Amino acid sequence: MKITEHIENAKGKTLFSFELIPPLKGHSIQGIYDAIDPLMEFNPPFIDVTSLREDYIYKQHETGLLEKLAYRKRPGTIAICAAIMNKYKVDTVPHLLCGGFTKDETENGLIDLQFLGIENVLVLRGDARRGDSSFVPTPNGHCYATDLLQQVINMNNGVYLHENHEGILKSDFCVGVAGYPEKHFEAPNLKTDFKYLKQKVDMGAKFIVTQMFFDNQKYFEFVNNCRANGIDVPIIPGLKPITTSKQLVNLSKTFHIDIPEDLSDAIHDCKEEKNVKDVGIEWMINQCKDLVKFGAPVLHFYTMGNPGPTKKIAEAIF
Repeated sequence: MKITEHIENAKGKTLFSFELIPPLKGHSIQGIYDAIDPLMEFNPPFIDVTSLREDYIYKQHETGLLEKLAYRKRPGTIAICAAIMNKYKVDTVPHLLCGGFTKDETENGLIDLQFLGIENVLVLRGDARRGDSSFVPTPNGHCYATDLLQQVINMNNGVYLHENHEGILKSDFCVGVAGYPEKHFEAPNLKTDFKYLKQKVDMGAKFIVTQMFFDNQKYFEFVNNCRANGIDVPIIPGLKPITTSKQLVNLSKTFHIDIPEDLSDAIHDCKEEKNVKDVGIEWMINQCKDLVKFGAPVLHFYTMGNPGPTKKIAEAIF
């Protein structure tokens, strides 16, 4: 079932969903199941599975020369989605990235997803590789999320990279895109950010999932600005509780977000590190209650493979 259908069928009730990261190379699917099992009591209608682009290692030869080798260190997103659907009978939302994938690899992946009956995808540009100062597109890959989105929309119309099956072999993906309540860090201003978000919706994006935030007012303003700019698709808030004091800096630096002063002060006042998690969970519970009152269609949690904090929050909300 499509994300939009899940939201429509909920008839105004806020749904619960969460996101997983593929395990490290060498780990089994059991780690994924262990991260999902504690959260299934809250009846998520869908589960997101992220994708990760290639990274690089340097191999030194006897001559002293270094050879730059690309490698992927995690199991494939599509296989994980298939395993989740088979075991839990819930929909999955694989993430599609520009970075690390050619257009042909993307098409092959979409064909596999269609074959498996996966109806939803989240289209993202992806981050720069470690060591790169900015995003570098993969040769014969996409530079921008809009380009990747267009490829999915083309397949929905039966137009493939090297063949045109218009009217015969159409896919039917419900496509989501990312939104940034605090502005994408590369956008020169909010007006430009909304311009490109509106472009994605006009192209065919059916829902938006936001970057994490800790100040609900920024989400409320983002939703209102979207509506004022003619963006009328569901806007799903992305959420993650702070669980360690280091995250005050790391989350802000990595995701280009602000941490409210009240939250940072409360964390700094913790006498022991173990108390930070309690502060972060309590803050997120209050956030979620306000988001439900506002009418957020889904509370979507970035679990990072650790279901414990999300479970405590969900117990207080659902």
